[in-house]
Parts: sequence; C-alpha cells; structure tokens
Amino acid sequence: MSDADGPEIVEQDGVGVPDALQRLWTPHRMAYIKGQEKPDDDEPDGCPFCRIPSLDDEAALILARGETVYAVLNLYPYNPGHLMVVPYRHVADYTDLTEAETRELAEFTQHAMRVVRAVSAAHGFNIGMNQGVIAGAGIAAHLHQHLVPRWGGDANFMPVIGHTKVLPQLLGETRKLLADAW
Repeated sequence: MSDADGPEIVEQDGVGVPDALQRLWTPHRMAYIKGQEKPDDDEPDGCPFCRIPSLDDEAALILARGETVYAVLNLYPYNPGHLMVVPYRHVADYTDLTEAETRELAEFTQHAMRVVRAVSAAHGFNIGMNQGVIAGAGIAAHLHQHLVPRWGGDANFMPVIGHTKVLPQLLGETRKLLADAW
C-alpha cells in the first residue's frame, strides 16, 4: 500500500484471536510512562520547565513568553490545546510566587482561554495546578498551571476502555494555530 492510500498495514504472525478492532499505537507515550527527562530531584539543573525557555519556541512548543511566565503546550496532552502556564523562576509552591508572577500567571491563563476559544471553540476548561507529588504533580519542584480545553462529548470510551487518548492534531500544528492567534 502506498503513502497516498494511508499507512502501510503490516501483517504479523503470532498469538491471539483476530478481531475487527484496529490498534492505535502511541509509542511516544513510553517516554512519559518511563519518566524520561523527569528530574530526579528538586534542583533546577534537571528541570524541563527551566530548560524549555532556552529552546526555540517552535521546538519547545512555546506559545508565548511574558516577563515572568511563559505558555507552552503539554507534551502529553489530555485534549488538543492542553497547555501550561509556567513561571520562569524555579519555584514549587503557589504561595511562593511574587506578586508580579501571580498577576502574570493569571493574565496568561485568561488570555490562553480567549485564544483557545477563538481557535477551537472550546465549550469549557479545566484549569488547575497540582501542588506536591502527593497531589499528583508530575514535576512538583516547578509550579505549572494546566489549562485543558473541553468540548461537549469529548470524553469517550477510548481513555476508559482502551487507555488511549485520540488527538486529532499534531502538537506542532496545534502550537502554530495557538501561537499565531496569541
């Protein structure tokens, strides 16, 4: 089968009973599952949120930069347009933000909501931050606020039954749409 006709289907011999289901392989998720690039400690040296701003915006999936915070797409999104607002300063706790950081984090979050609504007609949002490992923070040493766009009916059987999230757009394409609209 050629690329114009779609992806090549490779038949394999093996164990199992054939069924009518298609498999959606997401090998890029293994980096997340294995904790690749996740810092081993609380030091800024190994922190991806400290490293990201030194990269090119497109390569780093940065949407916009402010004085004290930046907006970046989540590398492992729950939904298309899932982004984070992150202070440049390596700070773990919301109560330790300066007044300027708190203000700009809020302003960036509001602006991100407007941008995502304009680009994708999101019906709603989940907004929040997990403070500490016990609260579910994947990178607890560097505060980051999630903004997850939601649409009516966006929760389907795939994450529940298949433990798979289907995303209709590549991260680079999502980044371009949101960055251009920012």
